[in-house]
Amino acid sequence: MIALGPSANLPPHIWLEPAAVARLLSRVLSLSLTLAVPGLALSVGGCDRQSEPPAQPAADSGKKPAAAGTLDRSHKGSEMPDFTLSDPAGKKLRLPDLKGTPVLLNLWATWCAPCVTEMPLLDTLAGDMQGKLRLVTVSQDMQGAEKVQPFFAEKKFAHLEPWLDPENDLVFHYGGNNLPLSVLYDAQGREVWRVAGDLDWASKAVRANVAEALP
Repeated sequence: MIALGPSANLPPHIWLEPAAVARLLSRVLSLSLTLAVPGLALSVGGCDRQSEPPAQPAADSGKKPAAAGTLDRSHKGSEMPDFTLSDPAGKKLRLPDLKGTPVLLNLWATWCAPCVTEMPLLDTLAGDMQGKLRLVTVSQDMQGAEKVQPFFAEKKFAHLEPWLDPENDLVFHYGGNNLPLSVLYDAQGREVWRVAGDLDWASKAVRANVAEALP
């Protein structure tokens, strides 16, 4: 299946960029000599932001597009991975150091239309859950701060932080899933659920699902 690039008319699951796909395929080939790597779900075509303009949310047609994400509880109990993130100023954040507070980890990119659409909802969620839940949004843009800083400056988020993962290490860790990808962890750093695809983070049902990680 070939993804046609970032477009408001495409389904909300947005594939990784070609360079990221190539890096993943290289890793898979090196690992395949000794072990099998199941569950990879990538499109070889991917979203090519070199030839396409950055994706934007769908134009307002008066009808809110339905979120497409479905909760996956098959990894429940898995430990939070040990990765260290950085922000454009060079500040570091080691994920296991967040234990003690529930964490919602969201992987996104500026070229991913559904990612961009749900960011304001995540910002509101982070504000509503302040002190109860740490919301960590991690950009998978391979150009890192060059793309993320202008985006954050334009959107003026009140609660989200511009954490970067230009090597796409986190999305590779989670099996090469398409974006957006969100993973909820409890205060002990154990996974509660994950979702590949966007959610309506303002809905009562989704808020109830998020509350599963709260003490």
